[in-house]
Amino acid sequence: MSQNLISLVLSADQLTAIDGALATLEQNLSGLVALQPSQRRELYKMGEKSEQFGRQTLHVLTNNPQIVPPSLGLAEAQQDVAALDALRPRLQRMKQLVERGEDTETALGSDIMSTALEGYGLLKVSGKNQGLDGLRQELSSRFAKSRRVAEVPAA
Repeated sequence: MSQNLISLVLSADQLTAIDGALATLEQNLSGLVALQPSQRRELYKMGEKSEQFGRQTLHVLTNNPQIVPPSLGLAEAQQDVAALDALRPRLQRMKQLVERGEDTETALGSDIMSTALEGYGLLKVSGKNQGLDGLRQELSSRFAKSRRVAEVPAA
């Protein structure tokens, strides 16, 4: 018997609603940035300890404005903290949803492959003399092993 990890049916109305929700997210999160890998490598990273340091430093600077030159951009950094605090719980929810979506995608694919492999086995056994040899032969290409060509050493 084939496995059936999941049975999922998405109606046209559900798909329309999902697409609308995604469009709303894209519209409302249009301020998000996409960094190049080289940019990502060059940026300061803010782990737990660094975040604590950053928040404490901004707090001390806010409480001692007499030492802060206007060029430092303290107000912008404070806005960044507020934006980070507002964005994080929403990103966490989206990450959980994406993880569940990826797990569902994996389960659906596994269900398909399980049934397909069982069906292929049936074709091999019961499909003889049924005019299915050509189709079975086409399907067998999935199991064809690629031959490795040995490299000839340079003289």
